[in-house]
Amino acid sequence: MLKTIQITLPQELLVKIDQTVTELDTNRSAFARQAFEDALFRLRIAQLERQDAGGYARQPQDPEETALWQRVQDWGDPYEAR
Repeated sequence: MLKTIQITLPQELLVKIDQTVTELDTNRSAFARQAFEDALFRLRIAQLERQDAGGYARQPQDPEETALWQRVQDWGDPYEAR
């Protein structure tokens, strides 16, 4: 279900949005929905990265623990001539 909202934007931003939606052959609502989804996704990723960094800060990685994986993870450059 879609809900109608009202937002306030600076005139200059609205002009850029209108130019962009015309170029993309969409409308303001669809553009705003996608922008909100993208922003929420980026915020979630940033939150997960902070949690991950916090975990490593609380329990630092032991270099010996990952040494084996570091040796096997290099599969070479797929674009390199063989």
